[in-house]
Amino acid sequence: MDGILPLWKPKGWTSHDCVMKIRKLYKTKKVGHTGTLDPEVEGVLPICIGQATKIVQFLTETTKVYIAELTLGTATETEDAHGEVVEEVKVSKVPSKQEIENVLQSFKGEIVQIPPMYSAVKVAGKKLYEYARANQQVERPKRTVVIHDIVYLPTDKTSETINFKVVCSKGTYIRTLCVDIGKRFGYPAHMSHLIREETGAIHRDDTVDFDTIEEACNNGRGQELLLPITKGITHLDTFYVDDEALKQKILNGQKLLIPDQIIHTNPFKVMYGDELLAIYQIHPEKEHEIKPVRVFHE
Repeated sequence: MDGILPLWKPKGWTSHDCVMKIRKLYKTKKVGHTGTLDPEVEGVLPICIGQATKIVQFLTETTKVYIAELTLGTATETEDAHGEVVEEVKVSKVPSKQEIENVLQSFKGEIVQIPPMYSAVKVAGKKLYEYARANQQVERPKRTVVIHDIVYLPTDKTSETINFKVVCSKGTYIRTLCVDIGKRFGYPAHMSHLIREETGAIHRDDTVDFDTIEEACNNGRGQELLLPITKGITHLDTFYVDDEALKQKILNGQKLLIPDQIIHTNPFKVMYGDELLAIYQIHPEKEHEIKPVRVFHE
């Protein structure tokens, strides 16, 4: 079986738990997820099966959409609702709708984040959460991420909570974003709730839960739940070929002269009609050639 399983990851499961469960249900080891979601976060987690595992890195790099809730007045060691409280301040002045919208808009564009100590970012070969659990301090590397859009979502919840929708690049820590937004209001803050609504072209409406997956696999219909591999790489431009001999060269992983067709992304996908043949890139040393990054055999 080859394709993308658009899983709605439930709360309480790690991304690795999901992969292990799907390996058993689909009876294959060729399963990979496309970007870790914390155990207490639910949402879109595309799972690549079979040849689709070849696009994991490309799907991981896509834009993500989240619905987040931050709570003002309380900071935790993990920057979310599940860590030990490290600071508490009474919220004496609740920000107005206009103030909230102004602060959120100030985060649009490129921003610099310092990853939380309880994260999987590696420093000197160890994950930050390993240092945190050992009570060791270490300098955390700054990273630049992109907030494409961020919108306030008014709710009838308590005045200390702020809900927003954010469209962001790979590698954005929403926990850290919540903390930084709180600082702009002059309060400690943490992320109190998070849902991932979209990963690339895969939306919440595309997803299936584990009950649906189990039923389909038990009835021999697991393949019916899989999205085509191309659904995970819609952000890559397409080079169409219609020559059978050229198709065979591509399936054999040969380097080729750069095509006349204008291609806007590097890498890009190569299609023969509706058939995905490969992902190619411009040769890093020979600008007039293209070379394969991934090849998809029938």
